[in-house]
Amino acid sequence: MNFKYYVVLGLLANLLTLATGENAGRSKYIRYDNCQVYKINIKNATQLQFLNFLQNQTTFSVWKDYDYITEDVHVMVKPEEIHNFLQLLQNYEIEQELLIENVQDLIDLEQSYSDSGKFDWTRYYELHEIEQWLNDTLLAYPNVTEEFIIGNSYENRPIRGIKIAHKPDNPGIFIESNIHAREWITSATATWFINELLTSQDDEVRDLAENYNWYIIPVLNVDGFVFSHEQDRLWRKTRQPTSVSYCVGTDANRNFDSEWMANGGASSNPCEETYAGPQPFSEPETTALAEFLKSIQGEIKIYLAFHSYSQLLLSPYGHTDEPPENYDDLLEIGGAFATAIESLPYETPYRYGSTATTIYIASGSSVDWVYSNFDGVNVAYTIEFRDQGRFGFVLPPAQIIPNCEELMAGMLALVQKSRELNYI
Repeated sequence: MNFKYYVVLGLLANLLTLATGENAGRSKYIRYDNCQVYKINIKNATQLQFLNFLQNQTTFSVWKDYDYITEDVHVMVKPEEIHNFLQLLQNYEIEQELLIENVQDLIDLEQSYSDSGKFDWTRYYELHEIEQWLNDTLLAYPNVTEEFIIGNSYENRPIRGIKIAHKPDNPGIFIESNIHAREWITSATATWFINELLTSQDDEVRDLAENYNWYIIPVLNVDGFVFSHEQDRLWRKTRQPTSVSYCVGTDANRNFDSEWMANGGASSNPCEETYAGPQPFSEPETTALAEFLKSIQGEIKIYLAFHSYSQLLLSPYGHTDEPPENYDDLLEIGGAFATAIESLPYETPYRYGSTATTIYIASGSSVDWVYSNFDGVNVAYTIEFRDQGRFGFVLPPAQIIPNCEELMAGMLALVQKSRELNYI
């Protein structure tokens, strides 16, 4: 072993103390004071191998994994490890840029927005508030809305959705949101979108609302979502304990029986963020979603999963760079989606393409499972909302409505192009 290798091992020993929010025994709200987020740029195979080595040690929290296009990784580092972390990057000649100086400052800002007394998308809402809003919405629009419950979570919370249907034989569009707990912008956008379908007087939105039947689950990972509000803002996974580790939870979006654990697209380590579970559909949340989708599969033509962040529209597949049969059409739809969003005054850019070729290998996702198993669903995407790293998972509430407006513009274009291509 050379001297450089010993230096790396010594620095890694210090980095192992980084808090990742995985400890099941924590009872107090986890804080991220002076934790910093860096963008690092991976330029060669040696740097990539080193990054993989670090990731396997669970020594820091990767917010955004290695992206084949940008070659960037976003990494959160605990304050006492910043010096060591930067030394490691220097040793391997890895370029870095500070994105977030203090994660806790962003969390405090996010949660400082005052309550206006009504559900108006000026702040992020907790699960009980979203459920009360759903109750009120169902009562206000009884002729076109219907509640559905796909099942219960590990902690026995109901996983609720709303169906909006003006005509029984309309083609169906299914939206799944907040499968990753910390991605609060997804449920905020899903509830705003529900409200627009019911209240907007815009002709294009009325067409969208009245000529398609919508199935929308605002919060799929209910246990993780509650935990992210009450104990750890950056919690990602479900909350079911594992039998082989003190670490809790599974990445539900790696737990579907679609090339599960294939090609390194998920982790077998229960302490990692992308842990795929002990077997496919080990989580009650993913099992419940799969069984519900099977019960309505003849109705669904488009499947969408809301995520954050990075501003991407990702089509199948995640486990391989081999394209699906209708990939050219999926790219055309993606182009319409991205163009519509960038044409708004915000000029927000979105990239589009398959998951495996646009960002990284990811196996066992809900979108790939639906696309691969339901003959009628030939249009399926993961949508990664704002932003590109300035705020990451802690997107300020002031950006909720702009993000929602972008989603609506993109959705109108996505559905219209899907219709032109005879998918609906």
